[in-house]
Amino acid sequence: MTQPTEQQVALVTGASRGIGAAIALRLDDDGYAVVVNYAGNAAEAAKVVDAIAAAGGSALAVQADVADAAAVRELFDAAIARYGRVDVLVNNAGVMAAELPHLADTDDATFDRLFAVNVKGTFNTLREAAGRLRHGGRIVNFSTSVIGLALPGYAIYAATKAAVETMTNILAKELRGKGITVNAIAPGPTGTELFLNGKTPEMVERMAKMAPLERLGQPDDIAAAVSFLAGADGGWINGQTLRANGGLV
Repeated sequence: MTQPTEQQVALVTGASRGIGAAIALRLDDDGYAVVVNYAGNAAEAAKVVDAIAAAGGSALAVQADVADAAAVRELFDAAIARYGRVDVLVNNAGVMAAELPHLADTDDATFDRLFAVNVKGTFNTLREAAGRLRHGGRIVNFSTSVIGLALPGYAIYAATKAAVETMTNILAKELRGKGITVNAIAPGPTGTELFLNGKTPEMVERMAKMAPLERLGQPDDIAAAVSFLAGADGGWINGQTLRANGGLV
């Protein structure tokens, strides 16, 4: 068994690009060692690890499909083998159908993929974290502000995230006595590949203007919210969903 490092350790799923990469870099700035999980893009994950190393931090890239329970167990095994501990879990990994089909036009494969990654993937990591995070740890899940907006084309995606919000609230209660907080962040439109894929420039501009701050969110905006919930200042926030969307809803 590896002797636990004195440095706290954050495990971020889907951390090779976009919001996940921004979170990994921010948590490095906050003083954590970071486990950079990725599904398939090893090169992008390596760039995040290299950036953290160049800044004087410590990071480890670990491939795992969060929808696979065995792979998630191995992900936690790898983190603990390297650092001896996991203090923070950030469930950032997620998928969305680029074509945004209406519910009646959604095929079984799309439905199953979204639920496999967004719901089962979150469940898999939460189940591991419940028994393996250190006392006083933090769990930050990812939902979406689309739940409040109820936009056509997002029915299945929003349904997966509604499930995440429910698991967040209940797990916070189930972890009584462990000092672990469980919260979720619900971003609004954010300038990432996941959001921009399949949208026309006109659609992107229209959605950017919907919030009273009249811009898209940026990955660093969301990373800052994660930093708050993961850190000491967020210690009294538990079982909540924080809508980080510039006032959109």
